Amino acid sequence: MSIFAMNEPNRIGTVSSVDTASVIIHVEDAEQLSRLQVNHLVVIRASKVGECLVGFVNKIVRKIDDGTVEQPEFLTSIDYVKVNLVGTMYDRYGTKQDVFKRSLDSVPAISADCFILSDEELTRFMSVISSVSAGCTQPLNIGNYAIKENAIAYIDGNKLFQRHAVITGSTGSGKSYTVATIVEQIASLPSCNIILFDIHGEYKPLRGDRIQHLKVAGPSDQNVAGVLFLPYWLLTYDEMLSLLIDRSDMNAPNQAMLFKQFVIECKQSFLDSIRNPLAFTIDSPIPYSIDQVIAKLTEKNIERVEGAQGKDKNGDYFAKLSRFIMRLQSKLEDRRLNFMFSSDAKLHEYAYMDELCKAILASGSNGGGVKIIDFSEVPSDILPLMVSLVARIVFSLQQWTEKALRHPIALLCDEAHLYIPNSGNTSDIPSLISFERIAKEGRKYGVGLVVISQRPSEVNRTILSQCNNFIAMRLTNADDQNVIKHLLPDNIGSFADLLPILDTGEAIIVGDASLLPSRIRIKLPSIEPDSATIDFWSDWSKEESSDYISSAVEALRKQSRS
Repeated sequence: MSIFAMNEPNRIGTVSSVDTASVIIHVEDAEQLSRLQVNHLVVIRASKVGECLVGFVNKIVRKIDDGTVEQPEFLTSIDYVKVNLVGTMYDRYGTKQDVFKRSLDSVPAISADCFILSDEELTRFMSVISSVSAGCTQPLNIGNYAIKENAIAYIDGNKLFQRHAVITGSTGSGKSYTVATIVEQIASLPSCNIILFDIHGEYKPLRGDRIQHLKVAGPSDQNVAGVLFLPYWLLTYDEMLSLLIDRSDMNAPNQAMLFKQFVIECKQSFLDSIRNPLAFTIDSPIPYSIDQVIAKLTEKNIERVEGAQGKDKNGDYFAKLSRFIMRLQSKLEDRRLNFMFSSDAKLHEYAYMDELCKAILASGSNGGGVKIIDFSEVPSDILPLMVSLVARIVFSLQQWTEKALRHPIALLCDEAHLYIPNSGNTSDIPSLISFERIAKEGRKYGVGLVVISQRPSEVNRTILSQCNNFIAMRLTNADDQNVIKHLLPDNIGSFADLLPILDTGEAIIVGDASLLPSRIRIKLPSIEPDSATIDFWSDWSKEESSDYISSAVEALRKQSRS
């Protein structure tokens, strides 16, 4: 039995014209026209038994027949609707019942009946095409359909993270609330596993049994539970060069060459000290002493060698490393980089990486789950490198895990435009390399990517092009609108034109996770993120305001809010 009743009260008309993927419906009862809206779902009888065609309304037209213009009281109208066909609903497909396919095995016959969907039919239909039909016991309930508010909107949680996703919207459109709603539902799953990069600390209020809050260490933080340190020895060779080498320096090639040589020597020295015969490369995450590297560089910088006739002369690198050494020492002394250059001995032990990876990759069933990492105290100039470091560690571990043991993990990249910028040359920004690899290859290793940004025009195009799911909220900037429109499929009709006029909390959802493009009213999370817009006029109207300046000055001096 079909999930669509297709009864007479919901009949809106008959097919009068058929094209490849669109049809014209002649509306016989003028009153039925008032029940229709653009982007409303309709169903049409197919020529085959047990099938019906699904489409959405693209245009509604009332044409006046002026054939009797001499007798205006007898003017008549012809009402018709243009429908874009998007797929076929089967009563039975193979061994399965009630299956929707994004294909058109047949086209409707002329005079085939067309019906509008009731709330119950729409809910049942969306359940069929969502994760409920995939056998998921806890489908992802994103909200309700804007046209029929009683119909619950589900999206396929598997495909949302398998095929990567984009969540975008201007400031105040409800983007953070949408992220919080999705995170809450993820946290309800026993073995959930995601990392949310929280750039401004706005997701601190989110709480739950499987929600863990981690913080990248600030200037005065110690190595305690919940505080993450990302030691310099975790960086690859290219990442270290981007942090330490001034490429405009004429001695940069010599500095890079010697730095590589001494890092390898110091890593080998560390392994020898713990009697570990491990074979390694320059990029292997093995602790080493940066102080030893500086000492070796200093020795080369002042080295004198024996010359002709027994007279000493300056070595090949004499005084050519001074600026590089000063740059290294300034990094070590910068308290803002405590999370990277802390002298805590435990952070430079062989076992530390194991502890770090367990903290950021543990699933809900292993004491982890949703890990919200607060990067708010990381300096903006080094933020892209630090976020990409965590992403690279996650991807690398998944890549080197045996397939049978691999547990999927998703990375939610809030404010992605800050560290996945739209740059013409990836090699100039090492932080992009990790995210591009995840976007291109992550699915094979169980790493999903969700790009969250209010400025999609400033996000790397290669990464956006690899995302097959879009939750697009109100976008007012023309450049941002154009980026999203170019990424959306061509057959979604007028949905893309809604981007600048969506209400707060409304979104256009398009992609593999939702087979049909839909306008959704996102449901509110039970705990709101700390991102609500400040009410300027209301706050200015209060008789008194808090005296916060002294504490803010002290936080500025410490470069820490704690």
